[in-house]
Amino acid sequence: MNTNESAQQVIEWLDQNQSIFTEMADEIWRNPELAWKEFKSSHLQADYLENEGFSIAWNIGGQKTAFVAEWGEGKPILGFIGEYDALPGLSQKLQPTKEPIHEDGPGHGCGHNLLGAGTVASAVAVQKWLKTNNKSGTVRYYGCPAEEKGSGKVFMARVGAFDDLDAALNFHPANMNTPSKGGAVGVNAIYFRFYGQTAHAGGSPHKGRSALDAVELMNVGVNYLREHVKDDVRMHYIITEGGKAPNIVPEEAEVYYFLRAAKPDYLTEIVERVHKVAEGAALMTETTFETHFEEGCSALLSNHYLADMQYQAMELIGPIEFTQEEIDFAQTINDAFPGTNSDYIDDRIEYYKAPPEIVAALDEYRDQPLVGRNFAALDEHIIATGSTDVGDLSQIVPVSLLRTTCFPTGVPGHSWGNVATSGMSIGHKGMMHAAKIMAVAAVELYSDLTHLEKIQQEFKGQTGDKPYIPPIPDDVKPPHYEPEGD
Repeated sequence: MNTNESAQQVIEWLDQNQSIFTEMADEIWRNPELAWKEFKSSHLQADYLENEGFSIAWNIGGQKTAFVAEWGEGKPILGFIGEYDALPGLSQKLQPTKEPIHEDGPGHGCGHNLLGAGTVASAVAVQKWLKTNNKSGTVRYYGCPAEEKGSGKVFMARVGAFDDLDAALNFHPANMNTPSKGGAVGVNAIYFRFYGQTAHAGGSPHKGRSALDAVELMNVGVNYLREHVKDDVRMHYIITEGGKAPNIVPEEAEVYYFLRAAKPDYLTEIVERVHKVAEGAALMTETTFETHFEEGCSALLSNHYLADMQYQAMELIGPIEFTQEEIDFAQTINDAFPGTNSDYIDDRIEYYKAPPEIVAALDEYRDQPLVGRNFAALDEHIIATGSTDVGDLSQIVPVSLLRTTCFPTGVPGHSWGNVATSGMSIGHKGMMHAAKIMAVAAVELYSDLTHLEKIQQEFKGQTGDKPYIPPIPDDVKPPHYEPEGD
């Protein structure tokens, strides 16, 4: 990457203005909001962007907390993808020992307060650079709700919100600094509700038709199906309703499934096969059933060329430097969780099937609670078995999911330990590191259009120019909530 004045301009602007974005992130951290209820968080970002000259469009995809902020004109059009929803039950004080602020309250256990604010910072830094240097191009920030529900971007994609983008940039708080070349599976979340006939289970069981029997037979059938699907498939469920009392034949019962696969076409096939299992269970028990599609997102594709550009930006910027106080804070959190930092490093080596040079680099951090070094993409051949609605974005526009160190090494995702560091300087440093990486990569894309040509060429090879098909049916609408007090 060209280490010219342009890169230094955006880095310096972000250094000079970082307090704006750390305060934005902290304000969202102090007021965590769940999926589709991010009224304060979304308006905090949109109001700032509007004051900086961006035009704002709300209610994208029928979602009250989804917005697009746009500045500039003409090509290229780059999207900066932000999020801001929190997780339930993860309220946590700003300290390295577990103690909720509000019992069972929400908290930013995935660091989305950092994700949104850092991406806003990057978008505005690029806007300032375009304006200062009299460059043409369009900057868009996407305020995306409900990533934790795996659907916010799908509803936005369904109305074409991403269709004219040339490339997209985003990041996610993590335990190390690395771009992504790997993938992740798509998911469909579906309720299967069975209807039978109630009867006295002791006195006249022959008159009953058990909906619970149908649920259990369906689950048995799906468990046998596991032997006959591809390795990347995951099928898991909970029984959400099983009847009222043992002496009453259950008239209604329900099971909730998450079905995952790496390829959209194969995920569709898996859903169809599971539906046939449900049909068989209903036939065996003389019951009926209906399905309710809850949520869904597509498999994640990563653009390798864009990932390499991000790593080159990381090399230019350098590692994150953590203070001893931050290291001690992270170590205290690590000590509260089973396992050790060394276990985390071993997991990374095994998971990524890391080559010897990466093993040696990771070994340096075996006993460190924070990893500030920048790593090249480690996951080129990995298909993660979790899911994210960034997958739907990646089916429409080239993207590489950047990760930066905002969390201690040995702490699992969606935990109180991540909430703690999301609200203080460890998270702030990881957030601003990501903002700089995205901004440096973006100014290079605006400056040299041959990068976008290569990115698009790779993207077309990945997708085969197949049109994007939203995984959520047209008749499924996003939930609607009102701000508290309205």
